[in-house]
Amino acid sequence: MIEQFLGDDVESSGQYLAEVIYGANDGIVTTFAVVSGVAGAALNPSIVLILGAANLFADGFSMGMSNYLSRQSELDYQRSVRKDGRDPPEELADGKSPIRTAFVTFLAFVIAGWAPLLPYILEVMPTFPLSIAFTGFAFFAVGASRSLVTSRRWFVNGAEMFVVGMAAAIVAYTVGNLLGGLA
Repeated sequence: MIEQFLGDDVESSGQYLAEVIYGANDGIVTTFAVVSGVAGAALNPSIVLILGAANLFADGFSMGMSNYLSRQSELDYQRSVRKDGRDPPEELADGKSPIRTAFVTFLAFVIAGWAPLLPYILEVMPTFPLSIAFTGFAFFAVGASRSLVTSRRWFVNGAEMFVVGMAAAIVAYTVGNLLGGLA
């Protein structure tokens, strides 16, 4: 995926791993938080699609732009402390430009973030249990895919992201359940 969008070869595409994992994990977690919060509060399932889509694009854009601003701030700092009189760099020492990292973060967020919404989009019943299954699978798949650019075993990577992501999902469901009476 990365090399298609950024034109890098497979070996150098691993340099964007942090952005892919960060964006994908947060996309899945925050979208599933909407799904599980609505389910925990026993609200109308149609609300999931409205809030889920709004979350996907607004939060994905926010994450991408936050990534851009963070990296651009680092570049600005480096420029301000340069004492050698040379032109400032256009990218950080790791070779990644703020625009590319922002784009990768946004793209990973939006692509992975659809997983919890798929049962609601497809109107497959039972929607919430299937959303849990799709979410768990997405966490595991994204985590396991890290092994394509790391030396860690795919099932360890997958299990690690599955456990962390599902713990966040449990928190979201619990909060929705506890606050469900307020809606």
